[in-house]
Amino acid sequence: MPERIIIGIDVGTTKVCVLVGEQDRNGKLNILGTGLCPSRGLRRGMVIDMTQTVESITAALDRAERLSGRKIPSAYIGVAGSHIESLNSRGVVAISPNTREIVPSDISRAIEAARAIEVPSSREVIHVIPRGYLVDGQEGVKNPIGMSGYRLEVECHIVTGAIASIQNLIKCVQKSQVEIDDLVLEPLASSESVLTSSEKDLGVILLDIGGGTTDVAIFVEGAIWHTVVLPLGGNLITNDIAYGLRIPFLAAEDLKVTHGHADPGQIPAGTRIDLEPFVPEYKEDIDQHALAEIIEARVEEIFEKVQEEIRKSGYDGLLPSGIVLTGGTAELPGILEKARATFNLPVRIGTPRGVHGVVDTVINKPAFATGVGLLLWGLRQSEALAADEARSQEVPMVYQRFKQWLQEFLP
Repeated sequence: MPERIIIGIDVGTTKVCVLVGEQDRNGKLNILGTGLCPSRGLRRGMVIDMTQTVESITAALDRAERLSGRKIPSAYIGVAGSHIESLNSRGVVAISPNTREIVPSDISRAIEAARAIEVPSSREVIHVIPRGYLVDGQEGVKNPIGMSGYRLEVECHIVTGAIASIQNLIKCVQKSQVEIDDLVLEPLASSESVLTSSEKDLGVILLDIGGGTTDVAIFVEGAIWHTVVLPLGGNLITNDIAYGLRIPFLAAEDLKVTHGHADPGQIPAGTRIDLEPFVPEYKEDIDQHALAEIIEARVEEIFEKVQEEIRKSGYDGLLPSGIVLTGGTAELPGILEKARATFNLPVRIGTPRGVHGVVDTVINKPAFATGVGLLLWGLRQSEALAADEARSQEVPMVYQRFKQWLQEFLP
């Protein structure tokens, strides 16, 4: 197996994360280097200042290149933001009457039929993901190639985004001297690194709470069913702390990370926090229980919005695998218990899986789920491309073997 270099860039509201991965000859994906830099110029997942965004991406790229010793010419880029929308569509085609056997071109035609939906001129399609197939009305078909039938249907999950927002992100990446291998919806990328196949089969909700957005992805019967990006995230919690305690935003962020808790009921009575290490001019302390109450209110709001999306999906109460929490805000103490109480479902914290190397010591945290997922997505795409190339070369090889056979056995 040839070695492959894959790069993922997660351009988030609070951080830009660049990961350089390599698939070794044994098929394992190893992290060669990371580049992490505070993100400036984005709000709620969307670019609001191109100059600052380019500077942040360039700084993260420089660190990743120096650590990995590799030049980064292209990468898989995560895309999110409140402009993201999704819907499910069905495409139907007739099978050729000559053979009645389904071939890859039939699947392509069915997917194109599903994609033929009206999209406003201000939006573009990011993903068309087949969820499952029906052959002559028979449901639950995962791979119809080679099957016989008269009618092929495909159910697709279609993700769209605002053209302006997508183009602004593309420009920022290209101005950083990097070409784009593919744009990947961030919750789909995160699902690659934190969800198991059995969870997707049974039904599961991925909840990726980042700095500026909360990404929701619902999987049913092994496939994506519903995705949405909510304009709520960890930065709103920090804003509430800054406003409530009348301290600077950066000090509020440090206070949240160091002493924050999402469940006031778990804070011992009378616990005080000295503010001086966070704001030197403040010679006072605060009640940690009061801090937790500020955090709890915003966490509950986020969870209420997520609950609305679960109801919209039509799978409320039908997701046995429960919820997988990931993203930087998932590291907040008490949020796991708060989620279990709110949703009345099994909840676990999702950390990146499926990679080796520095990930064990540096990025084995929920905040890096999207970055690692971009590498795994890219690996799967490159393997699919290699398989397609192998199939295209197989026909000439079969022809050559047939020609040799004729030469040996015919006069």
